[in-house]
Amino acid sequence: MAKSLSMISEAGEDLHKLLLFMKRKPGMSIADFRDYYENRHMPLCMKYMQGVERYFRRYLEPVEGMGEPYFDVITELWFRSRAPVDMIVAAMQKDAMPIDVITDELNLFDRSKTRFHIVSEAETDLRKN
Repeated sequence: MAKSLSMISEAGEDLHKLLLFMKRKPGMSIADFRDYYENRHMPLCMKYMQGVERYFRRYLEPVEGMGEPYFDVITELWFRSRAPVDMIVAAMQKDAMPIDVITDELNLFDRSKTRFHIVSEAETDLRKN
């Protein structure tokens, strides 16, 4: 049976998660996209990561016969407090992110396709089945 739960840190604290779904800009190869994200965009974003506990980039792998994926990366940010999540979402809704981040995103993403969601999770403990 699945149970709804908050994400719990190793210390037993509730964690809050924000997912960003992003598509590379047209004409950019997957290899160039991943290289740019890891070596230029991610280091730039790190200076604004106060309050972030974990920062994942989950790159979607193309699957033969499935066509072009809607997104190329799912970025996952974990926080100990809900306040910074709400602040980031509000800034993104108003396109009020730092200007250097927005400028860099224009080199990397098709920003018209970016989506973001606050996540709650449910987990099934498969060890009990």
